Amino acid sequence: MGSDEGRGRWSDLERPPLNAGALRKALVREDSLWAGLEVVESIGSTNSELADRAREGVAEAGSVLVAEEQTAGKGRLDRVWTAPPRSGLFFSVLLRPEPPVSRWGWLPLLAGVAVAGALARAAGVDMGLKWPNDVLTVTGGEERKVGGLLAERVGEDMVVLGIGLNVTLRTEELPVPTAGSLALAGAQGVDRDPLLRAVLRGLEDWYGRWTASDGDPTGSTLLEAYAAGCVTLGRTVRVELPGGDELVGEAVAVDGDGRLVVASEQGVQQPVAAGDIVHLRPATGE
Repeated sequence: MGSDEGRGRWSDLERPPLNAGALRKALVREDSLWAGLEVVESIGSTNSELADRAREGVAEAGSVLVAEEQTAGKGRLDRVWTAPPRSGLFFSVLLRPEPPVSRWGWLPLLAGVAVAGALARAAGVDMGLKWPNDVLTVTGGEERKVGGLLAERVGEDMVVLGIGLNVTLRTEELPVPTAGSLALAGAQGVDRDPLLRAVLRGLEDWYGRWTASDGDPTGSTLLEAYAAGCVTLGRTVRVELPGGDELVGEAVAVDGDGRLVVASEQGVQQPVAAGDIVHLRPATGE
């Protein structure tokens, strides 16, 4: 977390609050995916809170919960996501997917495509996707993580999809050296209101395509779009698998189930459903 010495935690004039009323007016419509939008000042985790509300029956599908600050934001593998107040976009959406459960694994990849496309247009920054759920930019010639995505199943028929994006973090505020922000990547605009609108509209668009094709990643063009934006493909990678094993090889494809296909030096292709990916060297031709 950045230091707040010399000013109140909420008084940074470069980081104005989100306009909840304007966001609702722009996004929550009768024909929209989004049924409601709430902005809270500070919360532990938007994913945990929205999942709890869904279980209690007080949140409906299409609910959007946005936090100006998360004190216990969740990443994969129970990692914590922290950032200074109003320095990013930290939100979760509640979905009741119509496609078969076997295709729900595409939701974080769908979110990645939606986020990267929306931010490329709205912020004017080249974006990349690192399988399975990181959003990257390039700062100072190096790839930096500016966003993360986390999908969690709630009950039998719902999913909470959480998205965290670093927007205005300064160098001294970055949690780790591999992190970045849209501002540090040279974004043309860092006003969070239009960025959030763009991301939620992009998510609505891709979710609609995926739903209309009954979750088929090929028919919805989701697989094609993800492969085009995934900078992991073509790289030599080390996959740190659940349980402690490792796999090293070239990431050659994303298959129809959203798994990363890694080819070993012996030419054996192994699909990976879950794991931490380390990019060992750039793709050929970079």
